Amino acid sequence: MATSISRPNVSMCICVVNLSFLSRRDAYVSSVVSTYFVGYRCSIYKDERAFVASPAIARIPKTKSNSELPPMATFFPTAPSPPLRCLCSSLHHHQGSLVQRWDIGIMKLKPFSSTTLMNWKRRRTLICAVNQDAEKSFKKTVEVDRLIDMLRDANPNELQKLVVENVLAFNETFWIRLAARTDTCKSEDDKKDYEELALSVMSIVDRLVHKTNEKIESATDVLKEILKPAVDEVEEICWPPRDPEALNLMEKEIIQREQEGQLDEGFLAEVNAQLRQAKEDRDKPGLEAMLQKVLQLYASRILSKRSYAKKGEEVLKAEQFLESIIKAPEEEWNKLLLNGMTIGKGEISPDELYAVVKKRIERTLIRTEGGSYQQRILTEYLKGIQSRAEEIVQALQNKPQ
Repeated sequence: MATSISRPNVSMCICVVNLSFLSRRDAYVSSVVSTYFVGYRCSIYKDERAFVASPAIARIPKTKSNSELPPMATFFPTAPSPPLRCLCSSLHHHQGSLVQRWDIGIMKLKPFSSTTLMNWKRRRTLICAVNQDAEKSFKKTVEVDRLIDMLRDANPNELQKLVVENVLAFNETFWIRLAARTDTCKSEDDKKDYEELALSVMSIVDRLVHKTNEKIESATDVLKEILKPAVDEVEEICWPPRDPEALNLMEKEIIQREQEGQLDEGFLAEVNAQLRQAKEDRDKPGLEAMLQKVLQLYASRILSKRSYAKKGEEVLKAEQFLESIIKAPEEEWNKLLLNGMTIGKGEISPDELYAVVKKRIERTLIRTEGGSYQQRILTEYLKGIQSRAEEIVQALQNKPQ
């Protein structure tokens, strides 16, 4: 008996072959026998006598037997599907026409048997299990992405709270996903954001792990430890310190505390309160200078973590010059500015320096919480560099020839 084939709609990806020529014996099948291949579903319906091969997104014509179909897996791997098999030997002589007209690879057809049915059921179970694992993995990825987005949008206080609340979520899956998102960033700024986020989360998690049973020091205690190298045995404040190594020890302490996540808004508020009190008292100039130095070291440390001196393979000299000033102690600014600007011995014009300072301030305003102590300290530090440059330019321009 002839085989009639109706060409399917390409968008639905369904091909239907009329199997009305099958004998009653060959078409023996339970109400529905289904098997799931990787990306394809093959079903034989007793009532419709149709062979349906469709991808996961294909629509199934509404029939009485549709309600008996098992639920379709939502997500499938992208590996190529295995060749399709039919359950009837009488289709063998139609193989050539099917391949020719539809380009569907059909292996040699085998008669239907109970062994074949058992193998198909076993394969369906395995493929369904794989599909369920894929769906579960996808849901976990979505959850990790949601957590990463929340962490990225959080301010420093919210970040610490989120890390504490989700501390068990920072497992291998989280770090692999964060690394993947970092690698796929198109913007260098976004990539650096993810790198900074990773460092911040790691430092907070490390702090939680190592200080679980320890009392976390207060902001005042942290400040005392930072100032300790500059205070002598009788707690007399002397500035500049008698020991030249004191400044290096203070800087090392600040770096360590920052890595541990202890230089937060509470710490910065404490330093500002102490500095304001010292200015009002006017009897402790050494303490005032010491606290100002703490804020300078803090700003230098935070601003130095992000570099804009390279754009691809190109080196931006003005940015590089600014970053060298940011990293340097405030006492060395004059020398660097004189040697780096065109008004002195350098190659960077004052306008170029002012432009990159302005751009860095704009970036800082975007990446810090509005009105926070951190934002104020970082922007004031950058403005201080520009003010010093303007003073030098003005002094040299007014210098008599």
